[in-house]
Amino acid sequence: MGRSQETFSKKEVRNKKEKKRKDKEAKMQARRENADPGNAQTTIAYVDENGNLTTTPPDPNQKKKEIDLDSMEIGTPKRDDSRGGNTDRKGVVTFFNDSKGYGFIKDADTQESIFVHVNNVAGEISEGTKVTFEIAMGPKGPAATQVRIEES
Repeated sequence: MGRSQETFSKKEVRNKKEKKRKDKEAKMQARRENADPGNAQTTIAYVDENGNLTTTPPDPNQKKKEIDLDSMEIGTPKRDDSRGGNTDRKGVVTFFNDSKGYGFIKDADTQESIFVHVNNVAGEISEGTKVTFEIAMGPKGPAATQVRIEES
């Protein structure tokens, strides 16, 4: 009695699903019959000395390069300060805002712009003043400390 209320479109949908299931089952059976268990199609990829993928295996007789692991640097190399014990740097004040109490010094050697705050300055400075200073890491990057006006 369950199928007495079945309409034509419902029958068509059921027949299509049944046909699709049978076709899929037939394809799987054909694949099983044609499959050779001793010859599985697997692709093996090898990586050559340059990091490229190849299909040929590496030559076991080829001499391998020895790599010194201690000589490898991972990450950013540390800055080598070649000044030795002298940490004083020279520069020129490129910008200074008296009302806010900060500015920037352009390092004479590296041409870097370094932040300076009025609390780290001995004396009055303005734009164009030649100064000597030391660099320390501030909360937002390098900052000039112990800033002294250079006598000319």
